[in-house]
Amino acid sequence: MSKCDLPLHGLTVVVESNSSRIYIGRFDVEDERGVLLRDVDVRDLEATESVDDYVGRTIKFGVARNTDQIRVPRSEIASLRRLSEFH
Repeated sequence: MSKCDLPLHGLTVVVESNSSRIYIGRFDVEDERGVLLRDVDVRDLEATESVDDYVGRTIKFGVARNTDQIRVPRSEIASLRRLSEFH
């Protein structure tokens, strides 16, 4: 199976971590090490900022890419959803 056969390949996803860190970027591939994202906005949310507020701004203005690529370890992932699942 090639990467292009993966259901999320190329889609923008939101990865919430077990901490205050959130990742929004293009899903590339997932393996035993974790999820590889490209063109990513890596953000540590302030205590007063909610995930929904941050994702809402991203939907409105686009991904504020600050990282070319990053692998998020499986142990850090609390949830992974398509950006389009947020309203």
